Amino acid sequence: MFQQLRNIDSAFKHIKLFSYLLIGACVLISCFAVWKSYQSSDNYKNHIYILANGKALEAYAADRKDNIPVEIRDHVKMFHHDFFTLDPDDKVIEANITKALYMADGSAKTAYSNLKESGYYANLISGNISQQVEVDSIALDMNQYPYYFKCFATERLIRATSTVTRSLVTQGYLRNVSRSDNNPHGFLIEKWETLENKDLSTQSKQP
Repeated sequence: MFQQLRNIDSAFKHIKLFSYLLIGACVLISCFAVWKSYQSSDNYKNHIYILANGKALEAYAADRKDNIPVEIRDHVKMFHHDFFTLDPDDKVIEANITKALYMADGSAKTAYSNLKESGYYANLISGNISQQVEVDSIALDMNQYPYYFKCFATERLIRATSTVTRSLVTQGYLRNVSRSDNNPHGFLIEKWETLENKDLSTQSKQP
């Protein structure tokens, strides 16, 4: 009879141990399931779908701080494109300059006024000259605020008889402002100045 009791006690201990292991496994599985559900929820929130031309395109949400250098470079590039890409048409010049001035402070307005007073835009129109700019690189200093930048670009003056290529180097600072349709990146260029704008080459066109 004592042997039978010992067997029952041993079986009870095994059942007890098995129950503890089963409960522990259930708790671990439940915790893992809850963690995965939260992770899936966060991943879902970071997925954005944009409807373009009848098609759903997937985008990803991210903190702005992760994209600040990218946004700054694009802001600087857009500003220089609008400020320096000109055609011999006063309405085109005014439209492009107006877009550029929304992205910078009074330093850009001063540069525009100086060029206008010197007859620069009038010469473009009278000479049927188109001006194009291509930004080659943008150096940034993200360790200070406002953020410092130096822009290296190539400028081309296209005439009927020749194309003049120029080296263009500018610098300035950027501070955060509210985003808008006229300023989608939410930056404002300050203390903007041209460091270099010199001729590199002149290519004549065949008659």
